[in-house]
Amino acid sequence: MELLRIEGGMPISGETRVYGAKNAALPILAATVMVAGTSVIEDVPDLEDVRVMLQILEQLGARVRWQGVTSVEVDASSIHSTNVPADLMQRMRSSIFLMGPLLARFGDVTLSKPGGCVIGQRPIDFHLRGMRQLGAKIDEQHGYIRCSARRLIGSSITLDFPSVGATENLMMAASLADGVTVIENAAREPEVEDLAQFLQATGASIEGAGTDTVIVHGCSHLHGTEYRIIPDRIVTGTLMLAAAATRGELTVHGARVDHLGAVLQKLRDTGVRVQVDRDIITVKCDETPSAVDFRTAPFPGFPTDLQAPFMALLTTAKGTSVIHESVFEARFKHVDELQRMGADVNVDLRTAVVRGVPMLSGARVTASDLRGGAALLVAGLMADGTTEVDGVKHIDRGYQAIEAHLSRLGARIERVTV
Repeated sequence: MELLRIEGGMPISGETRVYGAKNAALPILAATVMVAGTSVIEDVPDLEDVRVMLQILEQLGARVRWQGVTSVEVDASSIHSTNVPADLMQRMRSSIFLMGPLLARFGDVTLSKPGGCVIGQRPIDFHLRGMRQLGAKIDEQHGYIRCSARRLIGSSITLDFPSVGATENLMMAASLADGVTVIENAAREPEVEDLAQFLQATGASIEGAGTDTVIVHGCSHLHGTEYRIIPDRIVTGTLMLAAAATRGELTVHGARVDHLGAVLQKLRDTGVRVQVDRDIITVKCDETPSAVDFRTAPFPGFPTDLQAPFMALLTTAKGTSVIHESVFEARFKHVDELQRMGADVNVDLRTAVVRGVPMLSGARVTASDLRGGAALLVAGLMADGTTEVDGVKHIDRGYQAIEAHLSRLGARIERVTV
């Protein structure tokens, strides 16, 4: 069993460059199966979820090859199967992204209900309802889902909630459908826009990505391309929060400031100094931050994926903070572990009240999901004494070699096997 051992109290400082976004890479890699040729995706993070997606592509028959350290070449011309392996589906929820592309290209796909972090209800009903509106027949039996269609037909689809996954899946499927598809109440997240730009680079016709109305003009085929994915806004935010929590000064290069507006504003509200120069963000914190209130929301609101790490910062802030989680109802699993470290946090349904304490104390804690694990890392970096974080597999799903990255920025952190 692996864990991360942290000696707290060292400021996170220096300069770093953020790598490509996991939440953009996964749907884009899934979309490569729609291309009867070769795609080269650049700035792909080497993460557990990415490795699982590449394994799935290989088992479907695609030829996959890393080019250097950060680029992946996918030749989907040899795909011979539309059955997504159940064991790999259970390891990664994002494998659901293969539904739309395989259905659109081959007219058939079979997959099991996906796994991933347990952070609340994340039903795939939006995906299935949208596929039906595009003309697919859906059969659900014994935990498996089969979608089939001779040809997908463009339709007008209104999502009950601006689901990122459903927006992306439907956008991919509609790219090879007959006619025009209009997706209303679409997700506006940067990763949706990035997927649309990749699809456009392959020949798709998409308007409005990044707004709440996406219009897709279906086409007959997509061609290979080279594409660089956007930087990871959640990793950027986590690093900035780690620097603020440890009273450090960190400069992040290659960031997308326009993807982090709500987070940067809340950091400023705590008293953290934030300086922006094009794609460079510098945060500096040499005093105790002040409490702030915030509510998670779909983009451009405060991202749910940074709620937990931001809570870790607020555990030692001056005053009382109130956090409302409006996206996932079970995303406070990290609270019990923060309490083990001395945090004063009370949860009532979807609201957490955080009363700042002078200092956290190192403890043995367990990450039960990806972003909760990031919160425990931030807490361990700021705590007095030694913190050991179990459940590293969750953290590895979204942070590339996190112990090496943080060590370069001054942290005393190591991965150990026990």
